[in-house]
Amino acid sequence: MTYSMHLLAVAATLGVPRSAGSHSPDLDAEDALAPAWTALVQLLRDFAAAPASPSATFALEQQLRERMRELGRLGLEWAYNHVEPREVEALPSHVEFEATPYTRLGRPTPQVVATLFGNVRLWRVGYRPTHRTGESTLFPVAVQLGLAAGATPAVAERAAYYQSEAGATQRRTRQRLRDDHGLRWGIKKLRAVVARVADGMAAARHDVQVQNVLRLLEQAWLGTGPHKPVLSVGRDGISFGLPVRGGTVFEVATAGTVTVIDRRGRRLGTVYLAHTPESKQGTMSRNLTRLVTAVLQAWERPLPRLCYVTDAGDNEAAYYATVLRPMRHPRTGDRLDWVRVVDYYHASERLWAMAGALFGPGRQAHAWVRRMQTLLKRPNGIRRVLNSASVHRSRQMLKRKRRAAFDKAYNYLRKRTPFLRYAAYQRVGIPCGSGVTEAACKTIVTQRLKLSGMRWTKGGAQTILDLRVLNLSGVWTEAYQRLLRAFPSVTVPTYATCGRNELTIAA
Repeated sequence: MTYSMHLLAVAATLGVPRSAGSHSPDLDAEDALAPAWTALVQLLRDFAAAPASPSATFALEQQLRERMRELGRLGLEWAYNHVEPREVEALPSHVEFEATPYTRLGRPTPQVVATLFGNVRLWRVGYRPTHRTGESTLFPVAVQLGLAAGATPAVAERAAYYQSEAGATQRRTRQRLRDDHGLRWGIKKLRAVVARVADGMAAARHDVQVQNVLRLLEQAWLGTGPHKPVLSVGRDGISFGLPVRGGTVFEVATAGTVTVIDRRGRRLGTVYLAHTPESKQGTMSRNLTRLVTAVLQAWERPLPRLCYVTDAGDNEAAYYATVLRPMRHPRTGDRLDWVRVVDYYHASERLWAMAGALFGPGRQAHAWVRRMQTLLKRPNGIRRVLNSASVHRSRQMLKRKRRAAFDKAYNYLRKRTPFLRYAAYQRVGIPCGSGVTEAACKTIVTQRLKLSGMRWTKGGAQTILDLRVLNLSGVWTEAYQRLLRAFPSVTVPTYATCGRNELTIAA
């Protein structure tokens, strides 16, 4: 919604009372609600006068829900149609913004507006550019009410929330809107509303996520336990199909996490980031860095332990080497001590690869891996594991494929020895596994975007990801409230009160 549209919201700032819309009789609120209220009371009386039964009870509650919805719908219709003055002449004839005059139309026109209680008819006065043709008419009262693609803020929020849930589809969301709110939306309408909400909430995501992490850190700091609180950062990729001419191409979408762990090693909460496939994942790196930096900037107590827990993928390793390792405190300038952890379960996969090369399938390989997994979590465990693997390797003459498989797994562990000190990590409450981030890929992307038959553009997928991370981060309500507060209150003087060159704008 452009700022010029906000500036044209003059009708709601005049303070002129009205009693009814130009389209309807002069009814007060009680008279407008009387038919629906009478029907609701009669429904209850009829139930009380008849023999009770399970089927009658079921029917009563179903009918009562519909009656209550109709009561709310009529109330909203009356209220929204009493925002502007009844008399069109009470509104200014002209308004001006950015040297462009706008002229009031002669009569109000109706618009069907979707609400939580169903559709209502809103009569509103429009303003058309005075000297231009082909541009859309602007309706100040619609701007003042916060309508998004013909939907009120309340029902727009619900539609976006339904679309952000796991397993949601357009068909399922439209069915919920029909069943719960009496709305029959097409796909185009649903997409338009959800996109407007997603754009606004995405702008608030950073601030509300920072505040949530700070709340979690405060909770961890005030808790009891043997360890310092831990701020754990992670990121991972997940294969994601995008349609191209003649088929589908699979690229890597990304998910990022910032987790707070308390003094007893328990996860208190996580905030999430997610982005559609992008070369070198630059957007994820920027947003994750921005989030971490803002948290450290605002946190005034002693620093928690900082750790980075991921697998050893190229993008994950590069982020640590180029961003986290040289990072300095945003306030003091001191070098930050990030603890790099390569995920324990990815390391275990290399144990299985070495066992398969050394022993082949069978009980011997299984028994060796179990011993090495236990050993890996003991002091100096990685070196003891590598020594055991080297001894078994020296006793065998491995063929080419098995030798290549063994060397690949062995070198993976050997090169990452400084990041596999799991006994030391456990001793100070640092997590050994990237399960939170691995799960984020599934809960954010797989459970929503990779359902049967789904096909996405990058823009459409990012819209859903923006909503989904707010939902899973537990900051949905705060982000939407910030979106609502972003609508400014404005007053535009009219030609009747001052000259054209003397107009001022108060915001």
